[in-house]
Amino acid sequence: MKVVGLVSGGKDSCYAMMKCMEYGHEIVALANLMPIEDSVDELDSYMYQTVGHQIVVSYAECMGVPLFRRRIQGSTRCQNLSYRTTPGDEVEDLFILLKEVKRQIPAIMAVSSGAIVSDYQRLRVESVCSRLGLVSLSYLWKQDQSLLLQEMITRGIVAITVKVAAMGLTPENHLGKEISYLQPQLHHLKELYGINVCGEGGEYETLTLDCPLFKNARIVLDDFQVVLHSSDSIAPVGVLHPSAFHLEHKKGFTFFSSNNSTTDASLESEKTSSVFVVQGEPVPESKDECHSENSTLASGETIEAMLQISTTKRDNTFSICCWIQNSCKNSKGLDKDLSAVLRKIESCLVEYGCGWVNVLYIHLYIADMNDFALANETYVKFITQEKCYFGVPSRSTIELPLMQVGLGDAYVEVLVSNDHTKKVLHVQSISCWAPSCIGPYSQATLHKEILYMAGQLGLDPPTMTLCTGGPTAELEQALENCEAIAKCYNCSIAASAILFVVYCSASLTPSDRIEIQSKQVAFLEQRRSYDFDNGDSSKVFDPNFLYILAPNLPKRALVEVKPILYVTEDEETTAQTDIQDTSCLMLPNYWDFQHAQWHDSCFQKFIISRKICAVILSITNEVAARICSESFDPDHTCQDSISEKSMKTIARFCIYLLDKILLENNFFWGDTMSLRFYFPTNLCVPAETLSVMFMDILTEFAKMSQRIEMGNEPIFNIVPVLGAGRSATLMHDIITCELFASKS
Repeated sequence: MKVVGLVSGGKDSCYAMMKCMEYGHEIVALANLMPIEDSVDELDSYMYQTVGHQIVVSYAECMGVPLFRRRIQGSTRCQNLSYRTTPGDEVEDLFILLKEVKRQIPAIMAVSSGAIVSDYQRLRVESVCSRLGLVSLSYLWKQDQSLLLQEMITRGIVAITVKVAAMGLTPENHLGKEISYLQPQLHHLKELYGINVCGEGGEYETLTLDCPLFKNARIVLDDFQVVLHSSDSIAPVGVLHPSAFHLEHKKGFTFFSSNNSTTDASLESEKTSSVFVVQGEPVPESKDECHSENSTLASGETIEAMLQISTTKRDNTFSICCWIQNSCKNSKGLDKDLSAVLRKIESCLVEYGCGWVNVLYIHLYIADMNDFALANETYVKFITQEKCYFGVPSRSTIELPLMQVGLGDAYVEVLVSNDHTKKVLHVQSISCWAPSCIGPYSQATLHKEILYMAGQLGLDPPTMTLCTGGPTAELEQALENCEAIAKCYNCSIAASAILFVVYCSASLTPSDRIEIQSKQVAFLEQRRSYDFDNGDSSKVFDPNFLYILAPNLPKRALVEVKPILYVTEDEETTAQTDIQDTSCLMLPNYWDFQHAQWHDSCFQKFIISRKICAVILSITNEVAARICSESFDPDHTCQDSISEKSMKTIARFCIYLLDKILLENNFFWGDTMSLRFYFPTNLCVPAETLSVMFMDILTEFAKMSQRIEMGNEPIFNIVPVLGAGRSATLMHDIITCELFASKS
C-alpha cells in the first residue's frame, strides 16, 4: 500500500515508517502537525509531540517525499478515551490534514503512526482513518519497549532527546544526548522507578537527525538552548529549543521537487516546493443516510412474517437470536435477509430498554461465505461506533448450512447486558501485535469477569494474510493471536479459558482434524509450562472444548478459534470440574430417566461456585442407543432420518441431564445466558421441527418441575452444522448442547 507517515520528529514515528517498508508498503508522503507560532516548542496536548517542530520541515528533503503540515488550531475538547467527532478538537486538525493529503495523492491507502502503548492516541488516529477510508498502520503497537529501543539503535536511528520529564533525567545533563548513549541509563531507571524505556509515559521525547529513511541528507544541529519548564528537584522538566541546524547531503543525493501544479487556497507553499502547509476550516462531512430498509418493505413484509425470535429469560445479561424460517424458496438475498434480522433484533433491544450499545457479542452466521463482504456492508448499517459509544461488540462469523434446513441466508445471535460496564478492546490498526479489526467489531469484550473473544483466524498480524503451513500452522497462529489479546487483560488462554470453540473447515481431512486437536493440546501445555517456568504460579482452569465442522470460514481459513475466558482478581477462585457429592440432594427423575454413572461421560462442565456454569453435552450414536427404548443402531451415521420418537427421547434426555447439572451445582434455568443445540444437516430434520420439539419438551418440563418459566418464544437456539463434538476427530454428535449460565 502507498502510505502517508505521521511524523512528529521522534524516533517512534520514524521507526514505524521503517517497519511499513519492511512489510512491503511505500512511504509516499509525510504529515506533521505543529504549533500556531514557530517560537512555541510544546503545546499542552495529549495527542501531539511538537518539540523540535522547527527541524521537521527538513524531513521532506531528507527523505525525498512531500511533507504536508498544518498548524494546530484546536484544543483537547473530547477527553474520553474513545473519540467522537468534536468540532474544535485538535483531532479535527489531523482530519483536515490527512483529508488534504488524500485529495492531493489519491493513491494513498494507509497512515503510519508510532503509537506503542497509548490507546488515547491510537484510537484517535483510527477514528480519523475510518472517516477517511484509510487503513491505520501501527507496527510498534504493544511491542516490548526494551527490544524496540535496541532495534531502533541497531537499525541506524540517530535521535537525540529534546524533552526530559522523569526521575533520574535532568535537562542540563540529558537534553541533546543520543538515545544510544542514554540506553544503559534508561534501563537502569526502568529498574529503579519503572519508567518506560521508549518514553511512552512522557518521560522523554526525541528528535531524529538521521535514519535509513533519510536517503538524501542527515540533519546536523548546530546550536540549541535549554528551556526549563519546571525546576522540580525530583523530576525537572526541560525542552531543547533548536537555534541553528543544517543538512549534510549524502552520496547520490537527488533533490525532490513536486510535479503537482495544483494551486488551491488551502495550500500555501513554504520554503521548498516539497513542503506544503494545509490551511482551511473543517468542512462538515457528508454522511450517507442510513436507510433502515423501510423502503424495501414491499419484499420486507414477506420476510417479516417469517422472522423467528428466541431469547433467554434474564434481567441482566441475556441473548436474543433471530432467523428466517421456511425461506429456502423465498429468500431475497443475504442483504435483505440480514437487514430484516438485524432490524428485528434492534426492535427487540428497544423493547427491552436497550440498544446496540448494550450488545457484548454477536454470532453472525451466513449461508454463503462468498457473500461475506456484502454481509459486512449490511452489518455496518446497523452496528456503528456512533451507536456503540462504549465500544462495539466482539463478533465471530462462519458459514452454516442454513438453507439446507429451511432457514434464510442470515442467522444472528446477540449477547446483551442491561448495564454499561463492559471493557472493550478494539484495535483497528494493523500491527505486529494481533490481527486488526477493520470495522465495527472488537477483538474482545470483558463483562463481569467473563472475557468474550472474537473468533480468531490464523492471520499473520503485520500482513493480515493467512499463514502458510496448513491447518496446524493456522491453528497455532490463531492461538497466538488469542494469547496476545488475553495479555491485554492480564490473563492467558492456557490458564483462564472456560471454553474453546474451534470451527473447522469442511475441507479438512480426518487426519487434519487429528493434527489440529493434538496441536491445540500441545500448545496449551507448552504455554502453561512456559508461564510456570517464568514464575506464574496462578491456578490453571480445565476448559471445555467444542469442535464444529462448518462449510466455510472467513478468508477461506481452515480453522477459527473462539475462546471464552474467566478474568478475575480473586486469586482464590478455583474451577470445580469434579463431580459434586449429591448424596444430600433429592434429584428428581423426569420422564423416567434414572441416574447412571455413564451419564457423566456425556458431558464436560466448567463450574465456578456461585458464578459460572458452562456445559457441553454430547449425544453420540452410542449414547442415543442407550437412552432410546426402541432399537437404535450404534453404527448409525445419520444418513437415514432418526424417528420422531427417538428424537423426542434424545431431546428429553438433554433437558433432564442439563437440569441435573444445574441443580447439582446450585444453578437455575433462569441463570442461563445462552443455550444452543447444534445438529448436523444429515439428520434430515428441518430446523423448525427440532425447534418445535424442544419447545414442547421444555414446556412439558416446566409443568413437571416448576423450575423454569416458558413464554411464547424459545429460550434456546437451534444451530445447523455439518458436524459437532467434543473431539475434532469425532464430530458426529446427533445433538450437541452448549449451555452457559452465570449468577451475575
